[in-house]
Amino acid sequence: MPRSDRVALITGVTGQDGQFMSQLLHSQNYRVLGTTRDVASAAPKLRPGIREHVELVAFDASGPDAFVDCIAKHRPTEIYNFAARSSGARMFEDPVAIAMINGVAVARWLEAIRQVDPSIRFCQASSSELFGDTTESPQSESTPFRPRSPYGAAKLYAHNMLGLYRKHHGLFACSALLYNHESEHRGFEFVTRKVTAAAAAIALGGDVELVLGDLRARRDWGYAGDYVRAMWLMLQSHAADDYVLSTGITHSIKQLCEIAFARAGLKYENHVRENLSDSRPLESVLLTGDSSKARERLNWAPQTSFKTMIEAMVDADIARLRANSN
Repeated sequence: MPRSDRVALITGVTGQDGQFMSQLLHSQNYRVLGTTRDVASAAPKLRPGIREHVELVAFDASGPDAFVDCIAKHRPTEIYNFAARSSGARMFEDPVAIAMINGVAVARWLEAIRQVDPSIRFCQASSSELFGDTTESPQSESTPFRPRSPYGAAKLYAHNMLGLYRKHHGLFACSALLYNHESEHRGFEFVTRKVTAAAAAIALGGDVELVLGDLRARRDWGYAGDYVRAMWLMLQSHAADDYVLSTGITHSIKQLCEIAFARAGLKYENHVRENLSDSRPLESVLLTGDSSKARERLNWAPQTSFKTMIEAMVDADIARLRANSN
């Protein structure tokens, strides 16, 4: 594998963002390393075309010197931290594990950078969940944080530690306040992929009833590839800072269903059942981001529309199901 003066280490490399970032960095002539607990099981999770360009390195975060040893051995010039326990209803069942993975692990990366090589640039994939029960819309970098879940609280700890290391130790550490971002590689537990997968299955003759919560719920959805590009630009900037990454436009679950099922040649009303007992109350303040800082300072803007993204997801799910049936 060719060597490069630019070496990027990606945690969570097999996830949606990790694979998009691997692809982008390879196109920019980086040497790309991806951490994983088990190299053998991680390799098949990488998509063809990416698998050949990522060096998987074994990493056990529970070891007392794991973070320092990893940096000292591989000497990355940039680190992108995408490893996290995801949000969802079950997060309340194990808040301590979420605190360790989503919060404390970030502090350990920052401390390892400080000890081994303070010139390493670090990007933390943070979340709009930090805003939680916000009282203003849209939300920007100056909006007060009010997390309402263990996931958001852990991410806030990581965000605050990043700011402290940047201020007191001069580290080049950036936090990306990410709003929902989707793609054909999104996990099936997320509502966008639930909808596109169901539309694809029904279009191919499957007997599927899709049960969703309140169809009026709105989200600020963007395309993962666009947001990964913004995170890369953050580490190429002349100064470290935090950025909201969002489209600034919200769509409802109903609109999501309309676009996805129409792409599959269907009417969503015939296949989607709304179950309001399974949905949380609608937010009193709309969760949507103001990404003007990223647009101005990074010269970044989302390139992929919501409709284009959802239609591509449906197409990919139809192709996946057809391939699996052969």
